[in-house]
Amino acid sequence: MSDATKKLGNTGENLAAKFLENHGYKILERNYRIRTAEIDIIAEIGGVVVFVEVKTRSNIRHGLPAEAVNIRKQKKIIEAASVFLQDEKYCNCACRFDVIEIISAGKDFKINHIENAFEVISEM
Repeated sequence: MSDATKKLGNTGENLAAKFLENHGYKILERNYRIRTAEIDIIAEIGGVVVFVEVKTRSNIRHGLPAEAVNIRKQKKIIEAASVFLQDEKYCNCACRFDVIEIISAGKDFKINHIENAFEVISEM
């Protein structure tokens, strides 16, 4: 990953955290990691724990940023979320999975918050 890509990603995560705070969310964790996965932002609003994947792009030539949150990525986020929810403070909380996509346009950024972007689907 290039330095420019990493910088754009960090900028996007900072913008997403500020966006959530401005909309009444409390940030619980940033860059929550387990051995095999990471969650960009964990927030809380109205008693609901929200796991947020942030995708930032400089353009949409290769599709919208949220399209990069494929099934494999979703499974990793869900895996990390289940570890986080094992903490006694959160084990009985409702939760959801959101995606925030950010597209830069020069010095401006367009932010799209997709609530309930994906769900946990139990396999039979």
